Amino acid sequence: MFKKIIGTFKALDSLTFKIMKYGFKFCFSICILSTIILITYNLSILSPFMYYIGISLFRLSIVFCIEFIICGLIVDSIKKQLI
Repeated sequence: MFKKIIGTFKALDSLTFKIMKYGFKFCFSICILSTIILITYNLSILSPFMYYIGISLFRLSIVFCIEFIICGLIVDSIKKQLI
């Protein structure tokens, strides 16, 4: 099963793979920003608003990362006319 998933990622179109790679970088940057906000909240408890912003950004980065994976695989299979 894992070989099939890895084979699917290796067989991606170059443009789709490039878009997914830039999407992962974007998600990682949002994740780093949320981590910085949460560390700032942990070091100086100013307001719970910072906590909610940090957690929301972290969730957003995870959701975007999953969306880039799923949409990249779907777009690649549509390009190859598998769907």
